[in-house]
Amino acid sequence: MNKTKSELRNEYKVKRQQLTPEMVEELSLQIANQTLKLDIWDKTYYHVFLPIAEKKEVNTEYILHILQGKDKSVVLPKAYFETGEMKHILLQENTVLKISPYGISEPVSGIEVPVSQLEVVFVPLLAYDLKGNRIGYGKGFYDRFLSHCHPNTLFIGLSFFEPEINVVYENIDIPLHFCVTPRKIHSF
Repeated sequence: MNKTKSELRNEYKVKRQQLTPEMVEELSLQIANQTLKLDIWDKTYYHVFLPIAEKKEVNTEYILHILQGKDKSVVLPKAYFETGEMKHILLQENTVLKISPYGISEPVSGIEVPVSQLEVVFVPLLAYDLKGNRIGYGKGFYDRFLSHCHPNTLFIGLSFFEPEINVVYENIDIPLHFCVTPRKIHSF
């Protein structure tokens, strides 16, 4: 029987809370190592979310280190909850990060990069299915953002867990191209 989005959200929030901080770090490192197998490293602009630590999201610091080592342009999101929109700020040596009231580490200010320039987007999620449909926190930030990206932009989910068989999705939901887990890469 198909579970609703809210049932899956709750289930995966509980699954994440059961991970110890050490497990989150170890699994995040495995995910970063898996990303090296993807054919994405010839691009220039990579959009990376910074994790909300208390929600035990995938720690993307390891992916940031890979990107910086390859001298890529890293773009960070800055969320505006009043409007439901995000701005996309180029990460530079002098970029100041501040924790938002929502627990998200974000750039205070900086050079805004147009969505059309982004080539690879690492996407946060709670759950996803075998077709690349994802479930986030339900605010729609990423669905709105991804719908404005260039048609060739690659969307890569990051998850500690394997896919669900089938996720109930809506027409506004934008599917992923890949989802990287500690053990494998799912291609959609």
